Amino acid sequence: MKAVEIKELTIQELRDRLVSEQEMLTKLKLNHSVSPLDNPLKIRYARKDIARLKTELRKREINQENAK
Repeated sequence: MKAVEIKELTIQELRDRLVSEQEMLTKLKLNHSVSPLDNPLKIRYARKDIARLKTELRKREINQENAK
């Protein structure tokens, strides 16, 4: 997921996507511990996507606080 795509999402969509990405990361880690994944880099990409989502959410929260 690219930063441009993340910026187009609403706050609720960001939260929903964050939850789904965290669930996917958990499943990837579990599957990888049982049997190696074909592409273990998927775990790294999932972590980075979660970080991007959290960063955008926090940026919007700060902007809302400053707007008040």
